[in-house]
Amino acid sequence: MMPKRSVVGSSEPGTKYHRLTRVASDGYIDLQFEKPPIKIPYRAIGLAAVLFMAGTLLIVIGALLLTGVINAKYADRTWPVLIIGALMFIPGAYHVRLAYYAFKGYQGFSYEDIPEFD
Repeated sequence: MMPKRSVVGSSEPGTKYHRLTRVASDGYIDLQFEKPPIKIPYRAIGLAAVLFMAGTLLIVIGALLLTGVINAKYADRTWPVLIIGALMFIPGAYHVRLAYYAFKGYQGFSYEDIPEFD
């Protein structure tokens, strides 16, 4: 059998709870509801741009190796170049897109969505 809970404000002996006294002001100030100014993560956007450009370059080089435009003696490097290029391109393109949409002011996008490196 479970013990009986004490009722708030009851006059029974052994009551563990009591009503709080009401303060004239509600204890809130206007400053706590204001948003701080948005800090633009320049380093993260720069890293995303570098990843995007390097990934694009590696994908182009991998595609040229795959099609045979670049000499066939480098054919063993085709798939690693394509995979590394894709691994760099995907997060770079995603974060550059987030930064662009936040810069343009699209609804639902802000610089807070981009991780910072502090």
